[in-house]
Amino acid sequence: MGLSASSPAAAAQAPGAAEQHHAAPPPSECPMHQEAMSGCPMHMKTPDHRTENAEDVPAHQERAYEYVACPVTGASQMSDDIDPSNMMPPPNQQPSPGQPFPLSTVREESSIPRAHSDKKWVYPSEQMFWNAMLRKGWRWKDDDITGEDMTNIIKIHNQNNEQAWKEILKWEALHAGECPCGPSLMRFGGKAKEYSPRARIRSWMGYELPFDRHDWIVDRCGKEVRYVIDYYDGGAVDKNYQFTILDVRPAFDSLSAVWDRMKVAWWRWTS
Repeated sequence: MGLSASSPAAAAQAPGAAEQHHAAPPPSECPMHQEAMSGCPMHMKTPDHRTENAEDVPAHQERAYEYVACPVTGASQMSDDIDPSNMMPPPNQQPSPGQPFPLSTVREESSIPRAHSDKKWVYPSEQMFWNAMLRKGWRWKDDDITGEDMTNIIKIHNQNNEQAWKEILKWEALHAGECPCGPSLMRFGGKAKEYSPRARIRSWMGYELPFDRHDWIVDRCGKEVRYVIDYYDGGAVDKNYQFTILDVRPAFDSLSAVWDRMKVAWWRWTS
């Protein structure tokens, strides 16, 4: 689903190599083979002196698993989060005032590992997404979206993120030797109106600007690497809920990233 410029794996290795690297057992030097440890240490929780904080992980991720597949269980355990100032549970899973139809509070687990944790990132529920849109100023009208539309929006949102992570894994395959356990996602942020230099240059050449942009910070076995993701409209939504064309690449933040971009450009040019 990514633009051709965002996929180094095609030139660097045989098709599917990135997925094989992701799924294959780590080499013998990976600490995962040590009997004293289970799982990759880069994906495990860190000691107390390096706990996750609000800057790295959104607060809603901490209790996300209570809503994965079983929202009733999560709701029954929300008493621990009651705000003593208003005796109300967290608002992001509660229907908004005047909400025209009920929305699901079920959350889906992604395939994206959370940095410094043994868990994966969890996507927002329909209700959380609705409330987030309201916080950004959107207001529902009679001829606006329906409950079914919200279900589809969540599926498209989740599919976009899965595709973005697959594109990142293709780039990270270039560094499999230095990070045999694989990368994990530390944090991310939207920058819809902060167009990247690449996007602006494309617009000067007559191409459309992306409708969204995200920056994802990846943990490459202790090294922070920033990726820029531009989202372009790809037309009608297909049966897999894909319509976005992604342009994913490492940001020019380091010599290593510059070298990666140069190598991939050369491979594409000469292939």
